[in-house]
Amino acid sequence: MCGQETCRAADRGGLACNSWTTIAVGALEFAPVEPPRIKPKGLDDYLEQLARGVFQAGISWRVVDAKWPGIRAGFHNFKIERVARLGDREIDRLAKDERLIRSRPKIAAVVHNAQAILDLEHDGGFRKHLRSFDEYEDLAKDLKKRFKFVGDSGAYHFLYTMRQPVPDWHEWAKAHGINWGAKAKTSAKPRARSRGRSAPRARTR
Repeated sequence: MCGQETCRAADRGGLACNSWTTIAVGALEFAPVEPPRIKPKGLDDYLEQLARGVFQAGISWRVVDAKWPGIRAGFHNFKIERVARLGDREIDRLAKDERLIRSRPKIAAVVHNAQAILDLEHDGGFRKHLRSFDEYEDLAKDLKKRFKFVGDSGAYHFLYTMRQPVPDWHEWAKAHGINWGAKAKTSAKPRARSRGRSAPRARTR
């Protein structure tokens, strides 16, 4: 997981900090770190893991982890039936709760996503829906369209943690044009101090 210093370093390089990357501060070298995989016992587990990706968007996992006990309490331990019934007034209340990450769009997205999971559950079964796709990219496209605040990385992370079949991380990142290490090295190059002189190379440890 990324700490505050590493995430500030990522921000300076114009990069997102998430659970799949660690950053060597100074060298700005990235290496994938696998998040834990769980065996979901029910729809509540699916909602919780999907919500983690929602709240992580644009925020370091360190912040999300620190806030997670409060987020779980605010969302009734992600009891999906209760979350799906939250109305605008309750969403507004949660957006003011200091225990949570107070982003109303993200809080509303979790409620929407709970409703979307239940819709699929009532229409043949949510887990059956996940298994109905032959290709990973088709399933990921469906998730991104169906759920709010779920992008390429969010869909991959969700399916990986829930033990769904996913491509190799390196191959997936390459196919999606994600190369944090190369971007970091490019962003980390200092500017030349004067005309006619090349910029000094960044030291690596």
